[in-house]
Amino acid sequence: MFDFDLAEIYGVETKRLKESVSRNIDRFPKDFMFELTKNEFENLRPQIATSSI
Repeated sequence: MFDFDLAEIYGVETKRLKESVSRNIDRFPKDFMFELTKNEFENLRPQIATSSI
């Protein structure tokens, strides 16, 4: 699940969700969120497109 998916579930903008997590990081489990590098995202994108067909 991506940040924009969670933001949609909670009815907030993605930017606001990420701000909230950053400001309250101690309230979340260590593995709640991580960020992909641009390279990781580019490598993952074709797999996402393939799996949604």
